[in-house]
Amino acid sequence: MVIGDWMTSPLGEFTNVMWAKPNGRRILLSPSEAHAEFVSEIYDFEEVRVVEIKVLRGRKKVSVKAGDLQVRMEWGFSLLLPFWRPLWFTRIIEGPIGRVVFGSKTYGRTKDGRKEWYSVRGIARLNGADAIFEGRNLGEMTNLQATACFGFSEPPARPSSVKLSAFIE
Repeated sequence: MVIGDWMTSPLGEFTNVMWAKPNGRRILLSPSEAHAEFVSEIYDFEEVRVVEIKVLRGRKKVSVKAGDLQVRMEWGFSLLLPFWRPLWFTRIIEGPIGRVVFGSKTYGRTKDGRKEWYSVRGIARLNGADAIFEGRNLGEMTNLQATACFGFSEPPARPSSVKLSAFIE
């Protein structure tokens, strides 16, 4: 699961959930049709659901209720990278580091062909996470075993909280 907590976007602030089920089915839980359309133009999903989304943010934790899904995550120490880096640096220098250390890319093309950069601002390992869907616990938090394939990049292999700026052409 990837919780996208968009602080700024062409549609303003919003939160969504991208969920790759064990069978490979990718689901987007979105707060509105407009937000669903915006995200679906960038990333791949077999199913899109518009649901009410409630978010509670803490200093080092977040809880999200998106329809019948409830997710809670908490983390400890965060490695912060608050200084600005040019997009070429994100692509050329951070790209190989991201692939080796986290199994993630920092640059690629969106589903509709636009260039996209992920400029990481901070990262922390999760200390704990729970996910419940329709009253059923979805299991233990584990490392990413299979590809989620939402877009050009994967979430980090280790469960993480990543603060980043996404730049979309």
